[in-house]
Amino acid sequence: MTYPVAEIQQIISEEHQSRLIDMSMFEMTDDVFFAFCQANDHLKLERNPDGTILFMALTGGISGENNSEITTDLNIWKRRNGGHVYDSSTGFRLVDGSVRSPDAAWVSEEKYAQISEEDRRKHLPIAPEFIVELMSETDSLKEAQNKMLSYIENGVLLGWLINPKMETVYIYRADGTISKVEGFSQTLSGEQVLAGFEFDLSLLKK
Repeated sequence: MTYPVAEIQQIISEEHQSRLIDMSMFEMTDDVFFAFCQANDHLKLERNPDGTILFMALTGGISGENNSEITTDLNIWKRRNGGHVYDSSTGFRLVDGSVRSPDAAWVSEEKYAQISEEDRRKHLPIAPEFIVELMSETDSLKEAQNKMLSYIENGVLLGWLINPKMETVYIYRADGTISKVEGFSQTLSGEQVLAGFEFDLSLLKK
């Protein structure tokens, strides 16, 4: 099943708003925000395009284990095919000014080579070609969908939004198409972005 991008609307829940801090009145450069994150490394932080900072909740055991299943398979594929894999602690500085930390991400050798040695030590100033967002039980689906659209608009080529509770995956592509996969008895494909990569969704059944 395919959905046009325009049908997904931005909805910000009260829970989401309670985790926002409005820092837009301060001129926080990219380097200053990176230093702010390092000084508060006990917290997981993201920055929205408008300058507000989002405090991300720590995951529970099931979410953490599921995330490790994904990054493990992605790393195994990477060792044979190249590129760079990142976990949920890595920040990516996107074109719209936001800083995001997907649960898993892959960057090609070609794109990685464009990053200076200095920038590789900070929030990476690129959009990964591939990302995964793994929803927790308290996450809002509409907010997660809006975030995925933002990834695509900022240059991500392929993204998976995985909802373990509903056993559903939304696949986002650079051409604007969104596919829905229902049931964790299926296998996801990396398509043309990660040729030959497959992930068995049954690994997420806990």
